[in-house]
Amino acid sequence: MISVENLTKQYKAGKPVFKGISETFESGRCIGIFGPNGSGKTTFLRILSVNSFPTSGTVLYNGINIHEEPGKYLGHLGLVHDEESLPLHLTAGELLEWILRKRKLWDNGGSGKIQEIFDRLSLPEYHDPMGTYSTGMKKKAQIAAAFIVKPDVLIMDEPLRGLDQTTRGVVTRMIGEARGRGALIFMSSHSAENLSELFDDQLEFPMKK
Repeated sequence: MISVENLTKQYKAGKPVFKGISETFESGRCIGIFGPNGSGKTTFLRILSVNSFPTSGTVLYNGINIHEEPGKYLGHLGLVHDEESLPLHLTAGELLEWILRKRKLWDNGGSGKIQEIFDRLSLPEYHDPMGTYSTGMKKKAQIAAAFIVKPDVLIMDEPLRGLDQTTRGVVTRMIGEARGRGALIFMSSHSAENLSELFDDQLEFPMKK
C-alpha cells in the first residue's frame, strides 16, 4: 500500500505543478495516470520512484517514508522510465543478471528466467550491447528489467510507447499478471483509449482543486 499525504511539488517561485494530493493506493490495483505533456504526471511518478523529492508532503509505503528510508522501499520497486535510462555498454542479459544479483534473487534458474522474459518480449538481441538497440528494443529491455524481479510496486511512464501492436498486447498481459500477483501498479498514458479495462482507478493531471 502507498499513501500520499498532502503532496505538493513546486519548482522555484511560481505555480505548483500540483498541490495537496492525498490518496491511498492499495496493493493489487492498477492506477492509470493521464494528462498531456507538462501536466505533472511524470513529476508525480518521479516522486513515487524516489527520482524526485516533494516540496512538501509525504509518500508512505507500508508506513515507510520512501524519501527518508529509500533503501527499505526501492528493493520492492520495478521501474520503466519514459526517457532512455539504460547502461548502453551492457547487454540486456547482463543488465538483468546484475538486477537479480543485486536483489539477491540470482540462482541456478537465473539464466532461464532471463531467456524466458526476452523470448516473451521478442528480444533475441539481448546478447548485444544496448547501445546498438532501436528505440523499441530499448523499451523492451526496460520492461524486462522492471518485471524480472516480480516487484511489489511497478511504476511505468508511457511503457507502451514505441512498441509494436503484438508487444503492446504482451506487455498488457504482463501488467495484468502482476496485478493478479498483488502488485500495486502505476502507469501513465496520454489517453485511456483501449486501456480502460486495465485500470482499477485513474488520476487525471493537471489535478483539479
